[in-house]
Amino acid sequence: MNDFERRGLMLILSSPSGAGKTSIVNTLLKTEQKLKTSISVTTRPKRPGEVDGVDYYFVSVDEFERRLENNEFLEHAEVFGNLYGTPNQFVSDTLGNGEDVVFDIDWQGTQQISQTSRDDLVTVFILPPSLSELENRLRGRNQDTAEVVARRMSEATYELSHWPEYNYVMVNHTLEESVSNVRAILIAERLRRRRQIGLASFVNHMRGIK
Repeated sequence: MNDFERRGLMLILSSPSGAGKTSIVNTLLKTEQKLKTSISVTTRPKRPGEVDGVDYYFVSVDEFERRLENNEFLEHAEVFGNLYGTPNQFVSDTLGNGEDVVFDIDWQGTQQISQTSRDDLVTVFILPPSLSELENRLRGRNQDTAEVVARRMSEATYELSHWPEYNYVMVNHTLEESVSNVRAILIAERLRRRRQIGLASFVNHMRGIK
């Protein structure tokens, strides 16, 4: 519990597809107070079990481009031939309310957000234990065809090259360990002085300064 106001932060988790960032994000959302996720808009086809407005907002290419022209996205990217974008208004409102937003986005989106919102940003890059383990995870989740898995693996080496752009880097050996590490980062970043917007008034009040 804070004794004074805090501005929210944007926590970005990026990784090659299959390295486990989505599982980490979903686990954090179940346990962390004042942590929300921004539901991305995408032109990607809906996968089995996915729900519009819960997993993504599924739209046509024309609708996506219309929103892009209206500057409705905080960031956007094309990934494996599909378009993804983060709605701007939700993020702005959430941060202003002292709550945090967690993102499951790639290096392209991270670069875009860092150009405009660096002070609010905390970035974490998730590495797989090995490329062979990454391939095993992609095949094991049974969501993609063999061709898609091969394409994701071919992209993984390039995606891994972006790790130096992130504040924190970790290897995802187990979900439990990785969630614990990200939670520790979140706690520390929430306590950064620049985010404690009511700190000066709080201390001055204790010192008797008006």
